[in-house]
Amino acid sequence: MGVKSLWEGLPSRWGNGRERISATPEQNLNVNTPDEIERHLSIDGADQQLLAGVNDLNFTTLARQCDIRVVLRRETLILSGRAMDVDVASRAALRMIRYARMRRQFDAVDVQRFLKMAPDQTFEDLSSDENERQSEVALAGAKRAIRPKSPGQDQYLGAIRTHDIVVGIGPAGTGKTYVAVAAAVEALNRNRVRRIILTRPAVEAGETLGFLPGDMQEKVDPYLRPLYDALEDMMPPERVRKAIGDAVIEVAPLAYMRGRTLSDAFLIFDEAQNATTAQMKMFLTRLGPNSKTVITGDKTQIDLPQPEKSGLLEIESILSGVNGIEFVYLDEADVVRHQLVKEIIRAYRDSDR
Repeated sequence: MGVKSLWEGLPSRWGNGRERISATPEQNLNVNTPDEIERHLSIDGADQQLLAGVNDLNFTTLARQCDIRVVLRRETLILSGRAMDVDVASRAALRMIRYARMRRQFDAVDVQRFLKMAPDQTFEDLSSDENERQSEVALAGAKRAIRPKSPGQDQYLGAIRTHDIVVGIGPAGTGKTYVAVAAAVEALNRNRVRRIILTRPAVEAGETLGFLPGDMQEKVDPYLRPLYDALEDMMPPERVRKAIGDAVIEVAPLAYMRGRTLSDAFLIFDEAQNATTAQMKMFLTRLGPNSKTVITGDKTQIDLPQPEKSGLLEIESILSGVNGIEFVYLDEADVVRHQLVKEIIRAYRDSDR
C-alpha cells in the first residue's frame, strides 16, 4: 500500500484521463465510479498546521486508514484513490477542515474517530456532536470524561486549547487549576507535549509553618499539594508516581524555574497572585518552542507583604494587548465547590465594595 502525504509544490500523482472532482463542504460528495478518482477539497480559511498535524501525522493517518493518497497544494486538499475509499476519506477530511477553520486542536486519534462516524452525516448533523466533544477532556485511565461545569469554564478550556499563554483569574473554587491540569494531561496523552511542569510560589497564607523536616522536595510538597491532588484525580496513582519519577511530570517550586528553557512542555503556574514582578517575568520568559503556559490566580487572596506588587496584577496591564495571550475571568457563577462557597465569595466582594 502506497501512503503519500505531500505538500505544496510537488507534482500531481495522476496522469491525463483520470477523473478530477472538485468539492467543497456544501457540495454532494457521493461519487460512484469504478476507477480511481481525484477529489479537491477547499481548505480556505483553515489553519494548515492544525490540519496536517505534527509531521503530517493527520494526513498520514487518513491516507493509511483509507488506502488513498493525500496532497496539500496551496488552498486545496487533494484526495486520490478508489472512489469508495475517497468518499469515506472525504467525509473525515471535511470534519478535519472544519476543526482547522475554527482553530480547534485535533490529532490522529480524532482523525480515526471522524472516519468511524455515520457516513451519511452532514456538517449540520455534526454540529452538536463536535461542539460537545470540544468541551470535553477525555483522559486515559480516568473514571469519567471531564467537562466544564459553567460557561466560564468552557471559555477557559477553549482559550487553553487555542492560545499559547492563558491567564485564568477568578476566586477560589472556580476550577482554574483543575481545568488547566486536565488540559495538560490530555496534551501529554495525545503526545502534543513531552512533559508537564507544575509550579507555584512557596508563600505561606498568613501563617508561619516554621521548620519542616526532610529533603528539599519534602519541604516544598505542602505548598504543591493542590497540584498533586488534581493530578491524582485524573491519572491512576501508579502512573502519577512513574511520571514524576521519570520527570515526565515535574512539580516544583517557582525558584526551580530560573535559568531554564522549557520546550515541548505544558506549564502551569498556580497561585500566581503570590508572585512578585520579577518572578512573573522570570517564569514567562522560560517558554520554549512547542510549549503552552497557563497562569492561574485569585486577586482577592494575595499573601505578599505588599499586595500591590503582585506580578499577576501587573501583567493585566502589561500583556493584555499581546497577540497570543488570552485573559479569562471567572467569577462566583463558575464556583463548583459547595454552594456556600459562592455565597461566601459574594459576601466578601460586597464587603470590599
